[in-house]
Amino acid sequence: MTLEIEKLLDETGWRLLQELQQNARLSYSELGQRVGLSSPAVADRVRRMEEAGLITGYHAEVDLSRIGLPVQAIIRIKGGAGRSCQRVASWASEVPEVIECYRVSGDDSVVVKVAASSVTHLENVMNQLSQFGYTSTSIVFSNPMRRRTITHDIIERGATEIDTIFQTDPIEAD
Repeated sequence: MTLEIEKLLDETGWRLLQELQQNARLSYSELGQRVGLSSPAVADRVRRMEEAGLITGYHAEVDLSRIGLPVQAIIRIKGGAGRSCQRVASWASEVPEVIECYRVSGDDSVVVKVAASSVTHLENVMNQLSQFGYTSTSIVFSNPMRRRTITHDIIERGATEIDTIFQTDPIEAD
């Protein structure tokens, strides 16, 4: 992590990130009240976080069922012979029903999340994706955990676990 990013991710920076992840529509005034900064200071911090690449965008979360796409599925694609992961991922991203696409390690080369209006629609999408390699599909019944807010605790937990792994007890000689 660069020094600039470390400076931006002080306690106040992490609180700003947490608030923005939970509600990116908060005004700078409201954000300032929540983290103890003035509106101009919040605007400057947010701008610097964007410039440093810490904040990469803002979005609206859409209820797919309410817009006519009640069927979601996770499809794992094992690339066919001679097809690179990058090529399979590129092809999958051309399918409009694919709403997320990941290049992954392991037996599969690409994992996608798709949204469809019906099981028949999903079957058509699966048929399109099967040209890219072998597919395995899991239909999503529910999403009990929405997008997680990333906090500094995750970083600290990771560092603690690494420290624990590398701590060794002295071996006593007989």
